[in-house]
Amino acid sequence: MSTPAHTSLNPHVLDNPAWAALSGAHTAFAEYPAGGGARAARYPRDVSPFAALADPEDPRSWADLRALVGDGEVASLAGVLTPPDGWETVGRIQGIQLVGTSLRAEPAPEAVALGAPDVPEVLELIRLTEPGPFLPRTVELGTYLGIRRQGRLVAMAGERLRPPGWTEISAVCTHPDYRGQGLATRLVRAVAAGIRERGEVPFLHTSASNTRAIRLYESIGFTLRRRPFFLAVRAPGNTAANFS
Repeated sequence: MSTPAHTSLNPHVLDNPAWAALSGAHTAFAEYPAGGGARAARYPRDVSPFAALADPEDPRSWADLRALVGDGEVASLAGVLTPPDGWETVGRIQGIQLVGTSLRAEPAPEAVALGAPDVPEVLELIRLTEPGPFLPRTVELGTYLGIRRQGRLVAMAGERLRPPGWTEISAVCTHPDYRGQGLATRLVRAVAAGIRERGEVPFLHTSASNTRAIRLYESIGFTLRRRPFFLAVRAPGNTAANFS
């Protein structure tokens, strides 16, 4: 495997967290283009939809991404506002990045660890609540915790991106029949407790339109850091084969 290229252009590791994770704590998951290109990487398709660029301002990073995903194929990126000529933006979501510097972290005695045997239930809860992308192997990225009622998984939260010194809390969701009981808050605090034990700081992303979730996160100690975009971009090239 090629060694990832380094860049000093990013002022903060959270400005490019997917790249920082793939070139750090999640290097075992990183897929790079054939031929030695190491300025773009992505997670396996059954782990996470995210790809990342070492430097979004460097045309070589985009060339490596094109080699990685293939002509005419789509990549999911975070924080890139304007793809270069030839690339088509096929989806864009305004996001919010919050950091949990004032979050009170504490274990939740009722929370249980979730793993591969729980994936069918997890995916069903994700389908029902739509907190964001979650795939069959996403649970491998970090610790995921759940709360059960009468044996049924009704709430969950876990760890996704892990740039140096930070861990993203993700997949925070509660079954509609069990909302209003503080389950999500307890799970966020419990996941954060594990993050703090490693000497790291929790952060998270959500859609800017998810005002209810943003109010909740701010009420428990998260503060706004930046407003990144989440983009789906199509690489240049002939897409005719995609429709044959």
